[in-house]
Formats: sequence, structure tokens, C-alpha cells
Amino acid sequence: MRAVTVGGALEAAATRDEAFLHDGDDTITFSGFDELADRVAAGLLARGVERGDRIGLLGPNTAQWLAVFFGAARIGAVVVPLNVRYRERELSFMLGQSGARLVVGVDSVPGFDFAAYFESAGVPAVYFGAGFDALASAPAPPSPAAARAAVDPDDPLMILYTSGTTGRPKGAVITHRSILASASAQAGHFGMTRDDVLLGHLPFNHVGGITCTIMAALVSGGSVALLPAFSPDAALRAVERHRVTFLGAVPTMYVLMLGRPDFAEHDVSSVRLCMAGGSNVEPALADAVRRGFPGAPLYGLYGLSESSGACVLSPVDDDPETVSRTLGAVIGDFEARVTAPDGTVLPPGETGELQIRGACVAAGYWNMPEETAEVFLPDGWLATGDMVAMEPDGHLVLRGRKKEMYIQGGFNVYPVEIENVLTAHPKVAMAAGIGVPDAVLGEVGRFYVVPRPDAEPPTADELTAYCRDRLADYKVPRQFVITQDVPLTPVGKIHKALLKERDDSVAR
Repeated sequence: MRAVTVGGALEAAATRDEAFLHDGDDTITFSGFDELADRVAAGLLARGVERGDRIGLLGPNTAQWLAVFFGAARIGAVVVPLNVRYRERELSFMLGQSGARLVVGVDSVPGFDFAAYFESAGVPAVYFGAGFDALASAPAPPSPAAARAAVDPDDPLMILYTSGTTGRPKGAVITHRSILASASAQAGHFGMTRDDVLLGHLPFNHVGGITCTIMAALVSGGSVALLPAFSPDAALRAVERHRVTFLGAVPTMYVLMLGRPDFAEHDVSSVRLCMAGGSNVEPALADAVRRGFPGAPLYGLYGLSESSGACVLSPVDDDPETVSRTLGAVIGDFEARVTAPDGTVLPPGETGELQIRGACVAAGYWNMPEETAEVFLPDGWLATGDMVAMEPDGHLVLRGRKKEMYIQGGFNVYPVEIENVLTAHPKVAMAAGIGVPDAVLGEVGRFYVVPRPDAEPPTADELTAYCRDRLADYKVPRQFVITQDVPLTPVGKIHKALLKERDDSVAR
């Protein structure tokens, strides 16, 4: 049973005394990391953490973060990954809704004191540094083996929050089985081996970092060059230093790396494969990636929190035009279908909602039965909310998003969450946001704001500062349009489709 749990997968890999993590000047082997995760598991048990308990995990991409993740997995605790960009509003909801009994992570970042917040909120916390050292050196509890043996493949592994179209974040329940299914399908699809070195710059609180990078390396025996956070210079230096072979990134990251004046000075000849996820790769960027990383084909990836990671990838024999035009095709033994609003399965060429079925599908949303029923269908299908057309050979062509989500710099952003913040401003009567194209970030948020009739209209700078105090920075709108009206439906709701049409007309 443990072979299909995350703890079991690490235990199996630990039989090899080979590199797993390249952390700065240090290299940590599978066996060494397995021992560290065991010590953290013992420390969590000593603090009273049990199977099913939720633990908030907050910090950059480090070996300590991963040790807590795998230590918790080993005893059946459930990790709630938190972004260091989150602030009180987001942290309070996620920790409260998940019922987290403990947070492990950083005590502060520039501009925000997490320790002060956790103390005021009454949330017990262990901080990286001395606190982590104490956690990893706690006396072993009486029966750690029993705790490890009790973990089931279908137990929750983590609750990964994604903002919903209602403005309320939803916690996708990713299980041991589902994350290993996605990672194994990706590794098998691309023929990943123990000779591969992956760049660990995608955030671990996202499936791109934890599934497509860490877990894919674990199941294939490869290693990961850790970067606490992405920067184009640090990424290129890590590729060169650690001879990275497998480079996964969102399109924005490729734009920033390729745009560096000193790009040509870096030796990137070790890269055998480039993968782009988060949004479609425009043909011009795809060509630039292929020129910048010669000999490394570029492939697309489609996945979401609810599928635990990748579920659609470009076939390895796809030509560049097909990679730019399509999302790819379903991988492993997963299934894909395209459906009409009434649930009818549509034939090739017709546009409908993409649905996915397979072991990668998460177990629903944490304590949200209504939202779960809308997305996780009774027959095992996951309704993705994305509109696609399936070609006769199985390739999927993205037509648009059923949801209003846009992807800014690789991060999913849902306008309604920002709208809810903006309409709480004393000068704002209504707010409506849409995603618009951007040369660097892919898409950015453009928000139309209708002032209150009895107030002076707010300025864009004022609204930016207001949002920055209440939202993660990647959610802060990049553009504001102060207007006296927005199109409305007959029942008085903002008509987003007409707003976008009007916006497109003005842009032309």
C-alpha cells in the first residue's frame, strides 16, 4: 500500500544514494532526504499532529519546505500550501476554512510580519531556522512505524486553494494517489530518467512546482536544482551550474530569460526539453525558445489544481506548429471528452467544455459539497471549465475559458475576488474586471470602476494601493478604467461578455 503513497515513493527512492536536491552549494541524496523527512515526521508526531490533521506550510522553494511536506505526508497529515504573497485576508480564510492546527514556515518577508499575524490570530507556528531544527531533532514518538503504515493512497495529501468564480477560494483535495498518477504520467510521457535534472523555480504551493517538478523527479529518479524564487538571472545561472536537462516554465518566464542582454553568455546546451504551462505559447515566443535553447524541443502542458498536475501534454512527435496551435493530448491512461451544456458528448471539431477522467483527478473541494458537485461529476469526470475542440487524433484546441479566470504571469486570477475588494472601497460603486493581452505577462487585469455618485472618483494609484494592502501582489490589477457606466444584464448584473466586446472594439 505504501508504494502508492508519497511517503512510500520516497522510501523506494531512498534505496539509491543518488542526488535528489541541489540546494545552493549542498547536494542532498534521496537517502539523506528520506532520513530528514523521517525526523520531521517524528517531530510533528511529538507535537501531537496526527493523520488527517491540517498543517499550513509557508515559504520559498527550499529543502526545509520539502522536508515538512514529505514529513507530513509520511504520517498522513494534510499540507495546506500557502503563498508568501498572501496577506491577512487570504491567510485567515484558508487557515480557518481548512482548520489548520499548525503553521510551519517563514516568520517574515519584506513588508510583512507573518509571526505577528499568526500570534494575533492565535495560530501556533514553527519557523524555519531554529524552530525547524528543533522540529527535526525531537525525540521519536513511541510508534512512528504505525503512523506511517496507517496512511492510505486515497488519503488527502494537501489542500491546494484556488480562487473560485464566486470570489471564495476553493481548496482542491489532492490525494497521494492523484499526485503520483499525474507525476508518473508526465514522467512516462517524456521518458524522464535518473539522468534528468529539473529546475525547481516554479512555486511549490502550485502543482507546477510540487507535481510537475518535485514529484516528477521523485518517480523518475531525477534531481532538482532548487531556486527559492524565480528570477531570470538566477534561473539561467542554475541551468548552467547544475546542467539542467528539463526546463519547465510559464511563458512569462521564458520571455524574461530570453530577454536578458547576457542570455547568449549562458551555457544552456544541457537542456534537452522545454515545457511551457500556464497558457498557450504564441508562435513567436515558441520560435524564440527554440532558437535560445537549440536542440531542446518545446512542448505544451495543460493541467490544473483539480487534476493534481499535468493531464494533457504535447505528444513528443508534435511539430512546432502543432505545439503552438494546440494544448496537446491527454496522457497516461487518463481520458478526455468535450461536452455540451446539457452533458452531451460532442464529436471532433465541435467546441464544448473539456472534461478529464482518471486517477489524477482530485477528491473534490474541502468542505464545499455544492462546489464539489458542480465540478467533480458522479461518474468520475472533472469539469475543467475550459472550452476546447478535440481534433480527430485527440489533440485539444483551446477556444476560451468558461470561467472568467485570466492567467497573469503564470498565476490564475479570478476577477470576482478583486471586484469584491474594490467594491468595499468607499469611493467605488461597481467594479468589473477582464483579462487583456500583455506582451510580457501573457494577460493582465483591466478593471472598470464606477465611482459612487456622492464621492470624488478614485484615482488609479489610490485603487492600486488599496488592492496591494489586501491582495497577493500578482492579483493587483495592472490597469484601471474609471467610467460612469458598465453594461448590465436585465437583472442588473454586470454583463461581462458585452464589456469585453466593448473593450475589444475600443482597442481596435
